[in-house]
Amino acid sequence: MRNCNQPIAVEGYPFIGLFAFLTLVFALLNWTFLTVLLLVLTLFSVYFFRNPDRTVPQGQNLVISPADGKVVYVGKVQEERLLHTEMNKVSIFMSVFNVHVNRVPISGKVVDQFYNKGQFLNAALDKASLENEQAGMVLETPSGAKLLVVQIAGLIARRIVTYPVVGDLLEQGQRYGLIRFGSRLDVYLPANAELKVGLGDRCVAGETILGQLK
Repeated sequence: MRNCNQPIAVEGYPFIGLFAFLTLVFALLNWTFLTVLLLVLTLFSVYFFRNPDRTVPQGQNLVISPADGKVVYVGKVQEERLLHTEMNKVSIFMSVFNVHVNRVPISGKVVDQFYNKGQFLNAALDKASLENEQAGMVLETPSGAKLLVVQIAGLIARRIVTYPVVGDLLEQGQRYGLIRFGSRLDVYLPANAELKVGLGDRCVAGETILGQLK
């Protein structure tokens, strides 16, 4: 899987390289304003695509956050796209200042996936869960529990990156993708899972416990 040991996500290299090159060009031309602007964009790109290490909490049947950000929805919903059952849903909104590398919430096998083109609504809105561009995968744990994790593009996001394919075995906390420039992650847990977060809580990908499976 990509980005295991890189401090900067590889998807950010083209942006960083382009802005750094343009910064050098305009610096040589002595165009101060554009040089400063492009230097800021270069540094912001490095910051946005940062890829820090995380310490996965120890414990049985824990579901950890796949994303950095703020919890904007917690509650039971009817999941009708893949699993067709009532589930607990936790939605995490990532601003442009959060780390955008996504992590596997629980160890398991990828048993199903989907991708839908869609709109680019503000990812903090509830209707973004159904109407925005998104990619989802179903993870089945060794005990047979199934979870759905959905990456959702935001207002200015224009590309969802997902590394795994159906059949892959994933480890909890493993990096599995990212979304460029502002987005949202929805995690669907079994209806009987015990939730550990509430509305407005701040999550850290790979570390914050969202819930525990029964």
